[in-house]
Amino acid sequence: MRHPTALMEVLLAMAICNTALAVTTNDDEMSVARRWAADFVRDGGNSLNLRIGQELTHFVLHPGEEVRTPLIAMLFWKGERMRAQNLWRRWMVAHNIPRPGGKLPPVPQLAACSSHQFGEMINANEENQKFFVDRYLEEGIKLDYWWMDAGWYFNKSGWPNTGTWEVDTGRFPRGLRAITDHSHAKGVKSLVWFEPERVTPGTWLYEKHPEWLFGKDGDQKLLNLGNDEAREWLTNHVDKLLNEQGIDLYRQDFNMDPLGYWRAADAPDRQGIAENRHVVGYLAYWDELRRRHPDMLIDSCASGGRRNDLETLRRAVPLLRSDFILEPVSQQNHTYGVSFWIPFHGTGVNAFDTYTVRSQACPHCILCYDMRNREQDFESVRKRFAEWRLVAPYTMCDYYPLTGYSPEQDCWMAWQFDAPERGEGMVMAFRREKSVYEVGRLKMFALAPEATYDVTNADTGETSSATGGELLGPGLRIAIANRPGSVLFTYKRK
Repeated sequence: MRHPTALMEVLLAMAICNTALAVTTNDDEMSVARRWAADFVRDGGNSLNLRIGQELTHFVLHPGEEVRTPLIAMLFWKGERMRAQNLWRRWMVAHNIPRPGGKLPPVPQLAACSSHQFGEMINANEENQKFFVDRYLEEGIKLDYWWMDAGWYFNKSGWPNTGTWEVDTGRFPRGLRAITDHSHAKGVKSLVWFEPERVTPGTWLYEKHPEWLFGKDGDQKLLNLGNDEAREWLTNHVDKLLNEQGIDLYRQDFNMDPLGYWRAADAPDRQGIAENRHVVGYLAYWDELRRRHPDMLIDSCASGGRRNDLETLRRAVPLLRSDFILEPVSQQNHTYGVSFWIPFHGTGVNAFDTYTVRSQACPHCILCYDMRNREQDFESVRKRFAEWRLVAPYTMCDYYPLTGYSPEQDCWMAWQFDAPERGEGMVMAFRREKSVYEVGRLKMFALAPEATYDVTNADTGETSSATGGELLGPGLRIAIANRPGSVLFTYKRK
């Protein structure tokens, strides 16, 4: 592709059909594990030359056979960079985020799980799952979903042993249905984890259908979703489980690197075919599940946030944006970075103090509290999430970072979410534990210079007025006495 860019900058978002997980530990491994490649070259005439596609393709097609190319989205824009990012965010919200039942997912969305207390679902049972649901509600914490993660299925050696997708009736004698019915009666939907592509020795798929699998005998294998028979079986089987067990939200994980399996399966004149067909099948599988369950949301994981391409994000949302959760500075940084591209995302929350809860707060929050301990400060949890329910809808609006990005403990981090149509929004700021600065001014964005805004401190309840010009120019004055500490402001145009 060739396009002049003297007057127009190009923001390119790669969103290709080759979307599987790459588990890598160094640059050499990463170079081998890529499924797509892109070259961007600007020449002396100020033109941008792009060369983009599936990394390895050298194949013949059989009569009647079809393949597809990667999906590429391009956004053309003029002006400041953040205008481009917010055009992208608006496009994501308007045309890409799934709408189960014709509606965007509610924001905020609260789920809760017991995996952190019971070592994943392998130690869960009907009794303790019902207990946790009841305890959250008893504490006045309204849940949208009860989350049952890895390990609910029949296995002999722990949750990673995947390939037999049947409920473990030793721990759940009445199936997961007993838990989902209990939750539904209390207004709580159910979310259940699956990882269908990874198949380990000794499981039903491994023993009964080796012809559906990529890989060497004795090792874990990859279910070939490019095989129509395998995909049809998986679709029907998961559909049956969703219906029989009363599952409302389907969560799919993917904890392996598939590239070697695909390439080992290709003949010399068919390089790239296994990969292409598998990913096309993966998308077709989700499309059929969504057709059969039009009100169901899908959560895409892949070892935490490693399948966030555009094709996937049109079908699913990343409710766990990374497997690295709970530590506050990392969570601030995750929100800071992912908000440029993905408006709806989630992470875990297990804190009681204001600073950490705000650091962890997302459009989707996964509550990870030990509800067996009744002596914990659940009053603080109620207050923090009552606050979050009021301001979280702003996270689906325009986004502006107000500080730089840093993983260090000696700085501040802050951002603004703005609803320009309503003339309102919020600012969140964090003073990390080694920062020597107690007071700062943050220059805001997207305000009308001549308008007057009421600015309210959520911690003190105090409201002051300032013009848009003052907030854009000198900036919003913020004082944070504690280290670490945080502040939340809301603003509204008069």
